Amino acid sequence: MTVGALVLDDEQSYADFATFVARARSLDPAGAMRLQASGSVLAAYVGVFEGRGLLGEGTVVGLRATTLAQPATVDLTVPLAALGDRLARAAVPGPDGSGVLLALPPVSASASWAAMAPPRSGWEPVGVISTSVLTSVARAGIAEVAQGTGPSAGAPAVTDLRQRVWGRLATTDPAVVAGAAFAAYALGFLEPGGESTLASQGRWTRLSSPRGHVLVR
Repeated sequence: MTVGALVLDDEQSYADFATFVARARSLDPAGAMRLQASGSVLAAYVGVFEGRGLLGEGTVVGLRATTLAQPATVDLTVPLAALGDRLARAAVPGPDGSGVLLALPPVSASASWAAMAPPRSGWEPVGVISTSVLTSVARAGIAEVAQGTGPSAGAPAVTDLRQRVWGRLATTDPAVVAGAAFAAYALGFLEPGGESTLASQGRWTRLSSPRGHVLVR
């Protein structure tokens, strides 16, 4: 099949992917998504927080995997807005009548986090955190940022506050960066009554649930 389109498994997969893109877009309307497919799985990465310095410390990226009805090989980064426009259209069956066609935007995007390659293996388990705890961390951070970013707050002050709030370790057991809890909450990865597992590999930390992963550098 061509690189210009992918075939998702079914209409539910299409709807779930559209919801993921919409959530990512609500965080950064001018953001981008990296799409990687090798075989029958599409890995979709979205940047939540940009990192700092040459090593990109503090980078937070959301990752969601979607099953493809037809194998494909793709690796491109596209604007969320362009991808969202295509997903807003009615679902169209794949070329052979199976699956649902996802037309890819013809334009590319650039994002510093997209150049980073989180490890795919070698992760060491750290512990488990409940959805209720992660939700509390996310909501507390959102409230703190909202209270500290009034109409008179300048852009540098807002940026500094967000970095401090989302870059610090939350008082969870095990400890997790607050920005990871926010990303999991905002991207819809937290299952009510469920839990997420925390793992580490080198400079990376991964917060995972059945709905998706959050990668922190």
